[in-house]
Amino acid sequence: MKILFLGSGEFGLPTLQSLAPEHTIVGVVTQPDRPAGRGGQLKPTPIGEFAATLNVPLWKPEKINAPEIASAIRALNADAWVVIAFGQKLGRALLDGVFAINLHASRLPRWRGAAPINAAILAGDPITGNSIITLADRMDAGLVLAQDQRPIEPQQTAGELHDLLAQDGVALVRRVLEQHSRGEIHGVAQDESLATIAPKLSKADGWVDFAAPAEACRRRVHGLTPWPGVTVTRETKPDQPIKLSRVEVLDTHHQQQDTGTLVDAERGIIACGGGALRIIELQPAGKRVMAWDEFARGNRPERGERWIGRAACN
Repeated sequence: MKILFLGSGEFGLPTLQSLAPEHTIVGVVTQPDRPAGRGGQLKPTPIGEFAATLNVPLWKPEKINAPEIASAIRALNADAWVVIAFGQKLGRALLDGVFAINLHASRLPRWRGAAPINAAILAGDPITGNSIITLADRMDAGLVLAQDQRPIEPQQTAGELHDLLAQDGVALVRRVLEQHSRGEIHGVAQDESLATIAPKLSKADGWVDFAAPAEACRRRVHGLTPWPGVTVTRETKPDQPIKLSRVEVLDTHHQQQDTGTLVDAERGIIACGGGALRIIELQPAGKRVMAWDEFARGNRPERGERWIGRAACN
């Protein structure tokens, strides 16, 4: 099958890597190279970097719907367009007469939008999954062609769940393409009454409020790791931010303590509005992620000191 692949982020990389050996990739479209790192050197997207090894036409347009770009990619006469985390809206004129599918990291209509994996963890959803949909004028509102699912484990971060769903998406895309080749595609309309939105995240979202129940704090830490990350500070060292990377809920521990208090310096336990959190992994500014034991040896946290989330980050 002749496939045009449109994607930018790492989420689509396993699918492109899987399709390339078995299908004819007639072209790849990705976002333009952007400055990255301290030097600000231009860096290709993960899809652009891999596509450069395929020896296929590669476009990096600022505007996918520009007439010259649209004309060039439509002239490829691909049998199918596979769109995964591309980052630009494809216009109706561009898609006219094209079989185009989109892999989205949620079980639509739940969590339409830019950050569905984060949103699922933040909301405490027990399961998530992928959907393959047709492209529509409204965001993520197309017909559902296929779905899968997997449980969300309490210790999973958004980054880990992202990678698992990206791998799950490979089989789902392959299944839909096979159904298309046999003329067996059947789309199902989404129930608009069940639609929820997962807006794009920013650095300003990287806070936690220890006055909230411990379970809500856990969801926030795991749902925002690795990006934008939940940043806290120690009251005794307010100029040294720390990102919490992985935590565990202790439901009945130290409920009488002031919220944000480090009630056990040896184990890394912080009192919350209901229950407590045990810090498993964290990342001091400018350093790598480390276990609490390693952090404690080098930084000597003391029982009774306050850790601040919301106020330090807003």
